[in-house]
Amino acid sequence: MRKFSTNKLCILALCSVINLIGGQIALLLRFPIYLDSFGTVFAAAVMGPFYGMIPGIVSNLIGGVTTDIYALYYLPVQMITGCMAGFVFRKMPPHDGKDLGKILFGAGMISIPGTLVSSSITAIVFGGITSSGSTLLVQLFHHLGLGLTASVCMVQGLTDYADRAIVLALTAVLLALLPSSVKAAVNK
Repeated sequence: MRKFSTNKLCILALCSVINLIGGQIALLLRFPIYLDSFGTVFAAAVMGPFYGMIPGIVSNLIGGVTTDIYALYYLPVQMITGCMAGFVFRKMPPHDGKDLGKILFGAGMISIPGTLVSSSITAIVFGGITSSGSTLLVQLFHHLGLGLTASVCMVQGLTDYADRAIVLALTAVLLALLPSSVKAAVNK
């Protein structure tokens, strides 16, 4: 049985709020990236794969019920992202955001499984149209002659990868700045 200490609960709640804020900023400004997984990746980096899934679940449930109903459909993607980020940070942690090779490779490892799921959801359930800014790119490629499913997969792959690379770099920098006493207190 996993023990949820007060410190872990506070970090998980903070990470959930960070996901919500990042997602809302990207949604309102119509960014082609999502910014809704920073808290998920941070929780996974600090506490591991199991705990990494929790902020994604919580933020997608809250966001889906309050502001963006589409978030509910993509809840499995957040779970995959949290799980994969936990494994990536356990096996090859990028140190202080300066190891570009590890960040880019880790972004690929995290984004590929989630991209397969999110592309399927976007193409099958929504016909390639969602509330995110990447929908404009999907429609552009589709009108240029690329099939809808291929357009969705290509755009989803590019935007997921870019999003995860940015989030991994920010997480690596934040982890380097986080005092070891805080990390130890969370993982008690």
